[in-house]
This record gives sequence, structure tokens and C-alpha cells, in this order.
Amino acid sequence: EMGGYEMKKLKKRNQPAKGSRIAVEPIRKIEDIKSISRLLEGSPRDRLLFVMGVNNGIRTGDLLKLKVKDIRHLKAGDYITIKEGKTKKDNVVVVNKTVFKALKNYLDKVQPDDNDYLFASRKGNKPLQTKSINRLVKGWTKAINLKGNYGAHTLRKTWGFVQRTKHGVGFEIICKRFNHSNPAVTMRYLGIQDKEVHETLMNEIG
Repeated sequence: EMGGYEMKKLKKRNQPAKGSRIAVEPIRKIEDIKSISRLLEGSPRDRLLFVMGVNNGIRTGDLLKLKVKDIRHLKAGDYITIKEGKTKKDNVVVVNKTVFKALKNYLDKVQPDDNDYLFASRKGNKPLQTKSINRLVKGWTKAINLKGNYGAHTLRKTWGFVQRTKHGVGFEIICKRFNHSNPAVTMRYLGIQDKEVHETLMNEIG
């Protein structure tokens, strides 16, 4: 029979270290992003959340604080300034053409009041919570058979991943958008693997 001490040691080894979390992944392929967008066509609120999340790259918690009146009047190309809950720094929510279409669809179909939260919970006049977003994102990715670990941070990471790989945006700019302290934090956050760094070393110069 194992002594209590040994049992404790074994148990500990099997759990993630204190403060560490299993990192969620970005959605890496544009066609998968489009598939989820199509999947959510019947749910204007969820579609707007997904589209704003992957097009803005700000924390879901900050999107959840938005009220309808904050954003109802915005046209494509407009933005509003928000204060981030986590960093207390200013950041912007931008409405590009894709966000504008999803917003218009939401306003037409849901017809929310100005004082409603943009992403209202079905229970009373409260916003959705981050744990609900985790559940939603896991459901959407599962529905299109994406393997991996996904959650609320997936939306923000997807923005960073696509900006970098499809649009060639540098880490410094993504770091500024994420309000990270330095680009190394951003690299870690986006799950940049050693393999990718090694591949760049195969690029021949001269």
C-alpha cells in the first residue's frame, strides 16, 4: 500500500502545474473560419460574437461589456475606444466590412434595445460570461470536426494567427494590438513553435 506522501506526489505529477493552463489554439484555416460563420447563420448574436472576435483580436471579456448603444451607430471603417478590463489600457473596437454586415444582420433580426448588452445572456439583462463563450466555441469547433483544444481565447488568437500568416503583419504590431508587454509574450501566446523558427533558418540569404 502506498504511503500518503507517495500518493500525493503521484497525484500532483498528473495535474497541470499551479497557474498553468492547457493553452487553447487559434483556428488556423480560413475555410474553417468560413464554415463556423455559415454554421451560425441562424443565430445572429453568436455569429456577431464570432465575427467580432476573429476580426478584432481583443479579449472576449471586453467584447461582453459592450452595450447595443455603444456600437449601433457605427459604419464600416468606424471604431470606438474601450478600456480593457485586464490591462486598464485603452484599446479600440473596429468595425470592418465583415463586422458591419454581421452587426446589421443582428440589429435587423434581434431588434435589441439600446440598453441591452450586445451579447446578452438568455437569463435577464446580463451579458454572457466567459465560461459560456468557452462552451460555445468548443461546440462550434466540434460541429465542424476541428481537432484540438478551443475556447474563448481562440477568437483573439485566430485574429493574431491570420494577421501574421495571411497578411504578413509583424509581431510588434500584433503585440501592440494585444497590449502585451513585448513581442516575445505575443509569440508565446500565439503558440509559435520551434519548428517554425527552424524553417525560417532554411531561407537562403545571399
